[in-house]
Amino acid sequence: MINLAIFVSGSGTNCENLIEHFGSSSRFRIALVLSNKTDAFALVRAQRHGVATAVLKKAAFNDPAILMPLMREHGIDFIVLAGFLLVVPDFLIREYDRRMVNLHPALLPKFGGMGMYGHHVHEAVKAAGERETGITVHWVSSEVDGGEIIAQFRTPVDPGDTPDDIAAKVHLLEMAHFPSVVEDILKHIYPES
Repeated sequence: MINLAIFVSGSGTNCENLIEHFGSSSRFRIALVLSNKTDAFALVRAQRHGVATAVLKKAAFNDPAILMPLMREHGIDFIVLAGFLLVVPDFLIREYDRRMVNLHPALLPKFGGMGMYGHHVHEAVKAAGERETGITVHWVSSEVDGGEIIAQFRTPVDPGDTPDDIAAKVHLLEMAHFPSVVEDILKHIYPES
């Protein structure tokens, strides 16, 4: 069994979608949901599904003597960032090289980098007058939102769309595509013997 950890900071709709997607898998299992926020609703969602949870504040998350034993305790093979707002430390990136992916709510390289998360992204897309936006799944690297792109999915932005409208369109893409992209990556890295 390949054990996955999901790192989250917010409500966790993508997290729960992944948990449900892999719930019947005989090969891949969500073994841990980790958040940097004690009040992240993603933790409640995970607990409802019987998935182990942990909270590490920024200092603890950046301490290899704290984070790495937690990853080993749960046998984590692969990490998925789904709305996780802390910068991932280099020691974790090295340990999980090409075994850690992030979901970004825009078409990278546009609207990425520090400060570009959540509603900030959709506001920036609207302000720039973009005619399309979407989601990007990419490998995690030491450059924020700068890792190699794995998959992108697009949706039109209409002139009358508000940032909330854009967010709703992006969320539909996330729900429709993110779990299957993660599964495809896993099947490529861990082929059946």
